[in-house]
Amino acid sequence: MIASDFGSGQVLLSMFYFFMFFIWIWLLISVFGDIFRSQDLSGGGKALWSIFVIFLPYLGVFVYLIARGGKMHEHAVQAAQAQNAAAQAYIREAAGSTGGAAAELERLADLKAKGVIDDAEFQKLKAKAMS
Repeated sequence: MIASDFGSGQVLLSMFYFFMFFIWIWLLISVFGDIFRSQDLSGGGKALWSIFVIFLPYLGVFVYLIARGGKMHEHAVQAAQAQNAAAQAYIREAAGSTGGAAAELERLADLKAKGVIDDAEFQKLKAKAMS
């Protein structure tokens, strides 16, 4: 009985409404995240934007996107760059910052050539670097 009343057009319309609701929730989360992540907004500014978005959600989000959309983009780029830098630092640390055994052997050979270490120390450190 319900299936006969619910046509394919209504299914598509319901899917569209769900999609728009999902986008709306995403926008709200993005706007609130940017409000509280912004270093250039004072506490009072954050409170006013939050109140505006809470009490007039549609108008508040659209005005925020118009007024601070560029800053939202800058904050997202800065966050991505910071995350990339942290990932690169972790990769360098995990892989070893010296560049591997070849770089270590080159450094030891340079120290030996300069006379900083003798042949016995060179052999000992070489064995340690190769293990």
